[in-house]
Amino acid sequence: MTEEARATTVLLVGALMVRLSVGGAYARYVRVGMGWWLFVAGVLLVALGLAGVVRALWPGRRAVAAEGHAHGHPDGHAHGDRVGWLLLAPVLALLLVTPPALGSFGVDRSAAINITSSGRTFDPLPAGGTVPMSLLEFDQRMADHDGASFGSTPVRLTGFVARTNDGNGFRIARYQIACCAADAVAAVVRVTGTSGNPPARDQWVTVTGTFQHSAGDVPELHATSLTEVPAPADPYE
Repeated sequence: MTEEARATTVLLVGALMVRLSVGGAYARYVRVGMGWWLFVAGVLLVALGLAGVVRALWPGRRAVAAEGHAHGHPDGHAHGDRVGWLLLAPVLALLLVTPPALGSFGVDRSAAINITSSGRTFDPLPAGGTVPMSLLEFDQRMADHDGASFGSTPVRLTGFVARTNDGNGFRIARYQIACCAADAVAAVVRVTGTSGNPPARDQWVTVTGTFQHSAGDVPELHATSLTEVPAPADPYE
């Protein structure tokens, strides 16, 4: 792999990191708070890559390299150089097309959050209004004394549709990440009580309803309203 190819790879990786951090798309892969660090790392890589490209293209250095090739094995070097430049292909692809955040495809194919009662007791939800809640907290409250803390208080959940047909209703989910998308696991809730066709897979929805006891392992929300919404800037909880 030539010095030009190595330096160009570093330059493009840095440019990709800067693009993702400035445009906000980095939140599809890592926690929102890491955007500033990605930007700084990207700027440093861009500077390092530019310095490497300038150094590799310096006329005097190119003349020395050409003389070395002339006394070596030009055919082998040419083949290695071409292979080295192919490493730029995936980086260029990511610069042009940003993959989406994790969605429904991985929910049934990866680990899901398994909540069991650990003796922790949640305080009862306050009466008199709707309580916004993460899907993870909904699952945890369900496992705590069979959802006793819900009472009759309505809650509001936001997630993407993971399964459009789940017996009596459909499933919504949202991933939890500790650091990045590589360690993501999904919290899942079954939504019942809606009429008409369920939303399409991966469509984000906000659902308001009340906790309902279920014989299965998936917590259940009996919906009183459902609204399709755009994907949030931070898709993870």
